[in-house]
Amino acid sequence: MKVIQSWDDGVVDDIRLADLMRLHQANATFNLNPGLHPAERSFSWRYGDKEVWRVGRDELVEVYAGFEIANHSLSHPNLPDLLPAELEREVRDSRRILQEWFQQPVRGFCYPFGGVNPAVKDAVRAAGHGYARTVTEREPVFPPADPFEFGVSCRFADPLFWTRYERAKALNGVFFFWGHSYELLDESMWADLEHKIARISADPAAEWTRIETLF
Repeated sequence: MKVIQSWDDGVVDDIRLADLMRLHQANATFNLNPGLHPAERSFSWRYGDKEVWRVGRDELVEVYAGFEIANHSLSHPNLPDLLPAELEREVRDSRRILQEWFQQPVRGFCYPFGGVNPAVKDAVRAAGHGYARTVTEREPVFPPADPFEFGVSCRFADPLFWTRYERAKALNGVFFFWGHSYELLDESMWADLEHKIARISADPAAEWTRIETLF
């Protein structure tokens, strides 16, 4: 069974998350918005009582070294609301910038807020991406009927995480979880996630895989 994971928005909690992945030799995809990263770390919004800060441009390459980088649009708008020229800019320019920053191909796209319609899919495809991730839960997740509507198995904290993992393993399929690292609010949540990553890494039937290798 192949296991993939996808994390959105490029926030400072990703630093701890990336280190956790390296510790357990786990692959991950990080979906970034290049228009929202100033030179240094910056406050972005509040998630409940927690301040969420963006990773600074000056540390992006180091933070995400070794991981797949995917495009999450330039500034995280709801793409179906945009006029055609704005949509093209959000999708095409962001991919170009990310490729310049990281010096690697950016093949994946992640729809902000999960917002997608035919025009958005066409723009993402035309900009040179090979797949696009939604937030729609599916079983099985692979192969998708449309690579530009690639669904997920569940969120990282889903109570049915292991149930869905075992079902995917029984089919020798793909298990795909996702989330935002700012949702990890306390040490118990971090410990639970690390337990999941370590257990998957120790499972001889599981193989961590980059999403881009599937398409």
